[in-house]
Amino acid sequence: QLQLAESGGGLVQPGGSLRLSCAVRGIIVGRHSIGWFRQAPGKESEGVSCINSAGGVPSYADSVTGRFTISRDSVKNMVYLQMNSLKPEDTAVYYCAAEWTPYTTSCSVVDIQGQYRYRGQGTQVTVSS
Repeated sequence: QLQLAESGGGLVQPGGSLRLSCAVRGIIVGRHSIGWFRQAPGKESEGVSCINSAGGVPSYADSVTGRFTISRDSVKNMVYLQMNSLKPEDTAVYYCAAEWTPYTTSCSVVDIQGQYRYRGQGTQVTVSS
């Protein structure tokens, strides 16, 4: 069982930056993937980025590639999402999610919403002038 808790959301102007944090608690034994997805009002949820504990190449949605960077601190059991060059369309509630992935060293953002069972409560990101 894993518990996830997000922080770092807020209001930022277009072009600005934010760093989201996800604290992972529980018995973390075994290969797993952790990622972020977002939910905006009136829109379908979207997988944003993920990273596998085995160190495979992170995965990003096309809409954030080149602007967002996912990273992890295995000692602190933290996962971060650095968001730069933010746009109004990035406004959403951002959720951290995780799943055990014993048979793979990589991840894909398309799997996050449907396959990652462990989820946090979300943090609001608003990009507006």
